[in-house]
Amino acid sequence: MSRRCRCHGVSGSCAVKTCWRGLPLFQDIGLALKKSYERSVRLAVRSKTRLRRRDRKRRQEPISFSELVHLRRSPNYCRNRPHKGILGTQGRICNRTSTGPESCDLLCCGRGYNTQVVRHVERCHCKFHWCCYVECKRCETMIDVHTCK
Repeated sequence: MSRRCRCHGVSGSCAVKTCWRGLPLFQDIGLALKKSYERSVRLAVRSKTRLRRRDRKRRQEPISFSELVHLRRSPNYCRNRPHKGILGTQGRICNRTSTGPESCDLLCCGRGYNTQVVRHVERCHCKFHWCCYVECKRCETMIDVHTCK
């Protein structure tokens, strides 16, 4: 929780100051969690009650309460492994111009993508006629659909 304040007054003066406690921005929480995830510590089970760091160089360092830990590596979601319930990303639709998680660069795992021109048909320029029907035109557009190789 952080303390935030705002001043109220004429021409920017601080005649009345209002303060409150609030949560950090959701984006800041997400970035902190991602950073923790990337630095997470892999543990090895030594016995039924003891865990230790998997990395031999850092084995003597104690694990702090603020560190994220894991026992297994995350599976490779790029590859198709139906026996583990992982379908892979081959054939998934991606966004060529995006830089987010739906981008072809990230989603296709470096394998590239295919581009297909698809005819998209939809109703358009609809008008309501008194009483009681709607009349629409049929619009066709050609769109590029990108799918992971």
